[in-house]
Amino acid sequence: MIQMIALVDCNNFYASCERLFQPRLQNRPIVVLSNNDGCVIARSDEAKELGIEMGAPSFLIEQVLQQHNVSVFSSNYTLYGDLSDRVMTTLSQFCDQVEVYSIDEAFLDLSAFRHFNLADYAQTIRSTVMQHTGIPVSIGIAPSKTLAKMANRLVKKRNKQLGVYAIDTAEKMQFALQNTQVKDIWGIGPQYTKLLNRNGFITAWDLSRAPEEWIRKNLSVVGQRMYNELKGISCISFEEMPPKKKMVCVARGFGKVLSEKQEVMEALANFTAMVAAKLRSEQLVTSAIQIFVQTNAHRSQEPQYFRSLTMRLPVPTNSTNELIAHARHALETIYRPGYNYNKTGCTAMELSPATEVQSNIFDQQNRARNSQLMQVLDVVNRSFGKNTVRFALQGFGTRWKLRQLKLSPCYTTRIDEVLTIKI
Repeated sequence: MIQMIALVDCNNFYASCERLFQPRLQNRPIVVLSNNDGCVIARSDEAKELGIEMGAPSFLIEQVLQQHNVSVFSSNYTLYGDLSDRVMTTLSQFCDQVEVYSIDEAFLDLSAFRHFNLADYAQTIRSTVMQHTGIPVSIGIAPSKTLAKMANRLVKKRNKQLGVYAIDTAEKMQFALQNTQVKDIWGIGPQYTKLLNRNGFITAWDLSRAPEEWIRKNLSVVGQRMYNELKGISCISFEEMPPKKKMVCVARGFGKVLSEKQEVMEALANFTAMVAAKLRSEQLVTSAIQIFVQTNAHRSQEPQYFRSLTMRLPVPTNSTNELIAHARHALETIYRPGYNYNKTGCTAMELSPATEVQSNIFDQQNRARNSQLMQVLDVVNRSFGKNTVRFALQGFGTRWKLRQLKLSPCYTTRIDEVLTIKI
């Protein structure tokens, strides 16, 4: 059976989320900034036309932002994550197999609909997503994931208003390949781009006509798979379940530099609690955690310091209180007074399923009671808001929290920030 795959990609997703609840932003340039309002991580089409580059430091383009009346937002991942879930839930109504590729992208297996007009079906998907969520999407359809990515990029570059491009004939496949540079092929990085360009492969069409022996010799197994995908042979299978994580990390820069150990400990305790909550949500435990602290390398006039420490745990766990206790011990070891710290973090490593924990004969923890405590903690925090229940070391300080001076409300997840409609 010939496989037909659709890639659904939300248009300028973060900017679209901000625009959704503020109609006055229609047709106005929008940028979204990274943590601590550092760099540009998302732009509307209008901002792109102004020449604002992805990754541009906000303080360097402040004059441009003011001159062109650009709407600037701090990243609101709570809002973006909730709207992403709504988009993915809507997409799941249209086929049995949906692979969430990223927060704003998903692959759909449309093989069962290959006898339909897939372009018309994709338009139905687009209009339904817009009606249910308010988020505009573009859809590329092709016999392989790589070609679907290519089709999606093509329609966004050439006809975003149409929103759909289906590679369902040999002529359309050739057109897509000829109008895609090698550097824009999914999975081709800068080094492979240089190699391919040196050997005369400028477009995807050139690469698809390369000798197969040359591909195997110079691009390895991954290159062979990509080569087949360009020819319309599906080689990248659907992932029905995302692969289990190999590690979980929460590391953040502080809103202000910190020089007191207690403040750094507060930040580290909160980040460690986030790691523990993520582990429990994935039903995983960790056998080791790595803690680090560092100063700001960009403040070269100040003394610099970086140190990390890996702690092996006596029994694999996902318990917040246990992990915070180990993180505290690690910080006591690596902390040095006299420095201005700007970042810390916790990484859980050597993960395994929570149902396969190897006990320790010398373990003195009441793990059954601790497990019940964590279940109650998660239920309360989900019902009444993050950190409604917290451990003492997490404190109530604010100096270490991210700088988010332009944060929009969480319109869909906080009852006190839901829009009020006045008639």
